Amino acid sequence: MKTIRDFELKGKKVFIRVDFNVPMENGKILDDTRIIEALPTIQYALNSGAKVFLCSHLGRPKGKRLPEFSLKPVYEYLKDKLKAKVYFLEDIVGEEAERILNEIKEGEVCLLENIRFYEGETKNDPDLAKILSKFADIYINDAFSVCHRAHASVVGVAELVKEKGMGFLTEKELKYLNRVIGKPERPFFAIVGGSKVSTKIGVLKNLLNKIDKLIIGGAMANTFLYALGYKVGASMIENDFIDTAKEIIAEAKEQDVKIYLPIDAIVERNGEAYLVSLEEIEEGDKIYDIGEETVDYFSAALEGAKTVIWNGPLGYFEKEPFDFGTISLARKVATLSAVTVAGGGDTLSALKKAGVITAFSHTSTAGGAFLEYLEGKTLPGLAVLK
Repeated sequence: MKTIRDFELKGKKVFIRVDFNVPMENGKILDDTRIIEALPTIQYALNSGAKVFLCSHLGRPKGKRLPEFSLKPVYEYLKDKLKAKVYFLEDIVGEEAERILNEIKEGEVCLLENIRFYEGETKNDPDLAKILSKFADIYINDAFSVCHRAHASVVGVAELVKEKGMGFLTEKELKYLNRVIGKPERPFFAIVGGSKVSTKIGVLKNLLNKIDKLIIGGAMANTFLYALGYKVGASMIENDFIDTAKEIIAEAKEQDVKIYLPIDAIVERNGEAYLVSLEEIEEGDKIYDIGEETVDYFSAALEGAKTVIWNGPLGYFEKEPFDFGTISLARKVATLSAVTVAGGGDTLSALKKAGVITAFSHTSTAGGAFLEYLEGKTLPGLAVLK
């Protein structure tokens, strides 16, 4: 795949698919991380004399123009951040679109309104893709987080543009992901958490061929514990995936991959938090976090790691005291002399809460794309760039 460096940008309309799907409240941006990470690609295009058109989604308006999903606050943010004239185009069809296409000068940028205001976006509608291609002499994908979506702004328009490649953020994502799943430095350990085994089956099975140790936490660990005969009280488990958990345990043994599961827990019992061993879990208990012994157990397992990949929190980290396990282990991983890669929105939120997000080698804002890439799936948004 080519990168933005491989093209002569001066005077060209450069369409950059970015991910400005940022959390907002009452029209105010709560976390600008995704915008900041896209700025190097945008600035490079502007400095190269391109006429830049930025395209993003925000939330799931499902083809309706809902004010709470407008990218106008991002436009205001970009006006302050970029040393360039910034346009905002509310509708890609009509006189205003034609006016901006004719007026925009080299080194200027136009942000398109939320592309998911158009119903055809998620359907990869060819008519919508054709309209978008008017803004693109060159197509650049700098939104790895949506590369698993065969949408009009991700695949459709790229198919219609001859010159296409990736931006710096997508390049960086692939560099680190290829490093950890291609030829990782060993020993290579994976930490997988989150709530459901069902969403991580492909990842777990694919990783078993590559890793030396697998640490499992979060609510998904309950299903594994239940599969091994432990009582988990009233904790969340996936009954339909108990056999799958047993299969993964058996496959890990065959591959000589050691699986680490919680040995104690912090449970909610009658509205109070209790630290208990697995044997002490009562019928109504809900496991919401790993306990102190598990943190020590997992931390010891990580000693000597050369590569660590992490996806999914190890407990209900949004609520104290159930943030203890995730935060404690995050701080441990941050001290390792290893290549450390973390991905997924909840994971990154937890690392921020732990104050260690900058200590990781790479943190991916992608969720679904991150997981599908780890599964070994072909991502349509990348395939179209080849």
